[in-house]
Amino acid sequence: MELLGNWFDSVQQWLFESVMQPLMFHVGLGNVLETGYEASGWLLVGLLQLVVILVVIGPLQRLWPVEPVTDRATIRTDILYTLIHRLGLFRLGLFLAIDPLVDDVFGALRVAGISTFQLDGIWPGISDIPWVSLLMYLVVFDFVDYWIHRGQHHFEWWWRLHSLHHAQQQMTMWSDNRNHLLDDLLRDTILVVVAQLIGVAPGQFIAIVAITQLSESFQHANVRLWFGRWGERLWVSPRFHRLHHSVGIGHETIKRMNGPLGDADATGLPSPRHRVVLGGHNFGVLLPWWDVLMRTANFELRYDPTGVRDQVEPGANGQLRDYGKGFWSQQWRGVLRLFGKA
Repeated sequence: MELLGNWFDSVQQWLFESVMQPLMFHVGLGNVLETGYEASGWLLVGLLQLVVILVVIGPLQRLWPVEPVTDRATIRTDILYTLIHRLGLFRLGLFLAIDPLVDDVFGALRVAGISTFQLDGIWPGISDIPWVSLLMYLVVFDFVDYWIHRGQHHFEWWWRLHSLHHAQQQMTMWSDNRNHLLDDLLRDTILVVVAQLIGVAPGQFIAIVAITQLSESFQHANVRLWFGRWGERLWVSPRFHRLHHSVGIGHETIKRMNGPLGDADATGLPSPRHRVVLGGHNFGVLLPWWDVLMRTANFELRYDPTGVRDQVEPGANGQLRDYGKGFWSQQWRGVLRLFGKA
């Protein structure tokens, strides 16, 4: 692990000195070189991820696809989302807008004598070993991510943004980053604050994000693959996550009203004593443990069509919801949904 870290540091230094630093001086950003150095790390991680996506996950999609590719245009839009996020363009926006604000807030707290918690210091000699602390941080962030994901499906206003991610009916290895930018901004801000609260080093934070993103790319892949009875309970598989994207079961929960069950319950359809609410199954990002603990896991071996119900069933106005075709159309319609205008 130390050898890998040294290699990464060397390549990041070369990338910064050869590409980022000259470019930043050329455009007049010589006063924020530290940010440029961090950005070169995110760029390197993104390039490595793209190589793995193309060389490893891509062939798996061609070998064991769940469904044939019928809409390449929507996949091209997903590729644009992936490039924006994995090559650091969205992260650069966070560096310039959110990170300085968070640093100022926590800096003021430290000046006031209020220190943050250091997770890797809970067991000196053990928890501060790099690979041990990385695993600890990974579990903590995954737990936080689970509850963020639950929030995206629980709160109506948040679902209006997050539903763009679920509206992909041609899900592939490029679909992970298909999100509304406001949704991403909110999620990443929460994770940055958590990183500050538990004392994650910048290098470890990059590693955590990289592992999470690469696993999510695999989970979204158009691959008919599961990890077996026990493996499904250890790590989120493409089968496990595809069910989360399935029409209906992935983002809806049938809630029982007060009173005894009606005869219609045997059909599996909502009876008059039930109503459909936002919810769903399989919210885990890396680990299915939280779904098991919170009873939101569904381990059925099935590969359903993906999407949102209002794409395939007309709403009260008799029309199907339009989530937009291209990047800007999808972002704009997300804003309209947020304010109840679409």
